[in-house]
Amino acid sequence: MSYSNSTRSKATQILAERRRKAQRLQQAHHLTATEKLPEIAAYEAQLAETGLAVVKALSMGKDGESYIAQLSQMNQTVQSCIRELLVKGGFPADYLETPYTCKRCEDTGFVGGFACDCRKTLLAELSRQALESVAPSAHCTFDTFSLDYYPLPVDAQLGVSPRKRMAEILDYCRSYAEDFGPDSESLYMHGATGLGKTHLSLAIANTVTAQGYSVIYDSAQNLLSALEREKFGGGSGERAQELLDCDLLIIDDLGSEFSTSFTVAAVYNLINTRINRQKPVIISTNLTETELEAKYSQRITSRIIGSYVSLLFLGKDIRQIKKYDEA
Repeated sequence: MSYSNSTRSKATQILAERRRKAQRLQQAHHLTATEKLPEIAAYEAQLAETGLAVVKALSMGKDGESYIAQLSQMNQTVQSCIRELLVKGGFPADYLETPYTCKRCEDTGFVGGFACDCRKTLLAELSRQALESVAPSAHCTFDTFSLDYYPLPVDAQLGVSPRKRMAEILDYCRSYAEDFGPDSESLYMHGATGLGKTHLSLAIANTVTAQGYSVIYDSAQNLLSALEREKFGGGSGERAQELLDCDLLIIDDLGSEFSTSFTVAAVYNLINTRINRQKPVIISTNLTETELEAKYSQRITSRIIGSYVSLLFLGKDIRQIKKYDEA
């Protein structure tokens, strides 16, 4: 799973601080315990001696195996004596152990050269926080998506009930998110404004992020503005690479941005490159296919129409309905 450099760097910093904090606390505990129970020093000296003996025994081959077993037993006995001494002195038995947040990797984030589950969880949480920083994603879930705002009667022009169609789209998006993988389809969410495209794209983002995949979500205007600043401001190109590499890219409200030759080229590069790499994209837009082609050219529109799963949102502007209900 591909996370941004900034997300990985932040995870590394957090883990390093956890480790330093645990080691500082262990040192403080050690000072407190040995001040009250100086006998601990003698036991620790024995542990150090057995440690050196084990190192020497390792060079003895099979002849040293039984000796190592004896040393291990001695080590356990000494540690047991220390724990008993701590308890008698009014301390917890594990008072001298380093209180790592993750005992498995000791807050390094890796076990045997592979990412520990704690690091994976942290990366997913940081990704969720990044998502929350650009959109109210916590409130946009599949369970909070209400079908009550969509008309039940069949639309005379379309020949379908908007509520029935939206129920199908809701089910599809839920399944898409739950079954998401690096080779999932790209989605083209289109329809008039205020029909729930942003809500469902964020619901997908929440679910996919919780599964440990990297998701970048933002409005087309913000994404393209960032790329333009990076391009002409002497940036490193890191943001552009993140948009190409993340597991799922969600471009909200495509067409709302100010159009320039740069933005058109940037949109084509994002769409075309991720199609070639078989990396999924979710695009939401209020534009019709004709308007989309007029703004971006037939080349871009054909890539979207031909390669994405089309989800046409139906109904009336929910924001206006809510506003009327609250009045």
